[in-house]
Amino acid sequence: MKFEILEDKELLAARATDVIAEMAAAAIEARGSFSLAVSGGSTPKAMLELLATRTDIVWDKVHLFQVDERIAPAGADDRNVKMLLPLLDSVELASFWPMEVEAANLEDAARSYSAKIAAVAGMPAQLDLVQLGLGSDGHTASLVPGDPVLDVDDRDVAITELYQDRRRMTLTWPIIDRARAQLWLVAGASKQTALQQYLEADRTIPASLIGKERATLLADRAAVKS
Repeated sequence: MKFEILEDKELLAARATDVIAEMAAAAIEARGSFSLAVSGGSTPKAMLELLATRTDIVWDKVHLFQVDERIAPAGADDRNVKMLLPLLDSVELASFWPMEVEAANLEDAARSYSAKIAAVAGMPAQLDLVQLGLGSDGHTASLVPGDPVLDVDDRDVAITELYQDRRRMTLTWPIIDRARAQLWLVAGASKQTALQQYLEADRTIPASLIGKERATLLADRAAVKS
């Protein structure tokens, strides 16, 4: 695992866009396209805004997916897709695939999303890069402590139980784990314990389901225990 410590959230966001640009260039050169899945949460928001200004990425070769989404009405303030609007409004992507959380049958919607990923990333689906966050409780994506979705190993997309007043659609740990690379963004003092647990491969937290072999972890100074 590559582990970098940045002084603050702003530098972390900027460095994250550099990593994405480098990985996009390598993937496009090697395979002709770049498949990227991005997470919700407060930490990647600044990264996504900066990413929208990058002119060195061949955006029409980029396929964009969501890592997770809250099951909430269209336009709800806590929908993760809202954070993607600055990027979607600024660049012309090869494709963007939002999670269809307003579907009448969520299990069917999850299967449909798996098929969409497979159409781009092959079977079994191997995304080029999955961007992840880390919650103070050790969750990543919407893989939260105690949820039955942690035991799902035969599907790429699943529906969680209730967490912080919402169920979610999420990529499962196997598709995240087999991605060609993972990019972790960890910021804030509230993440210190969870980050230490992840670095120590503490299997009591969901984040440790994801291997470190192909991971880049960027943390701000506040998230790292002194």
